[in-house]
Amino acid sequence: MPRGRYSLHDPHDHSPLGDETFHCATGPSGWRYVSQLTTPSGGPAGSVDLAIDDLGRPIRLQLQSADWQVRGAALEGVTWVRTDQTGEHATEGNVRAHAFSGASPAFYVAVSRLLRLTPGGPATRLRLVSFTAPVLAPLTVDQSWALVARTAHPTDNGVLDVDEYQVSALDTGEQYAVHLAGDVVLSAPGVELEDLESPPSVFG
Repeated sequence: MPRGRYSLHDPHDHSPLGDETFHCATGPSGWRYVSQLTTPSGGPAGSVDLAIDDLGRPIRLQLQSADWQVRGAALEGVTWVRTDQTGEHATEGNVRAHAFSGASPAFYVAVSRLLRLTPGGPATRLRLVSFTAPVLAPLTVDQSWALVARTAHPTDNGVLDVDEYQVSALDTGEQYAVHLAGDVVLSAPGVELEDLESPPSVFG
């Protein structure tokens, strides 16, 4: 069960946004990721709890950030409830989308499991609902994902496959690379893997 820490920063001006301390695990029914977020000064900034089934569909999402929280799942597309701490401003949403997205590295792993792309194969389009801290406002985004290459790297624990994805934002044309090893993000815009206590899990 991988445990580690990501540092998060603004992908444009590289200002630090804090850290995300995580653990995740695969199982016969899918994959689960749990993390705690801290500010650059070390204070609490929220949490992520994401579970996907064996096909990569989000069966439970719980996000907390500042005074807001989101609970969601795959239901007639994706469905969620966003509320403040008092519960007075709860709103429900539903979009014919494939999955959720956001700043957490967990979402890159979840999308890769959903798509199951072939190295060098064609790109795949998908629609995501993204939640952005600190208020977790939902935004529907369209992206294109392609698995550019899969490279084997020898390690002390055997060979580790690293996948390089090219992700394109279809509304702006912006492109960026995401590198994954199993269920761990090695690098992505705004994300750096700082510590990893155990090897990534390998999906079947």
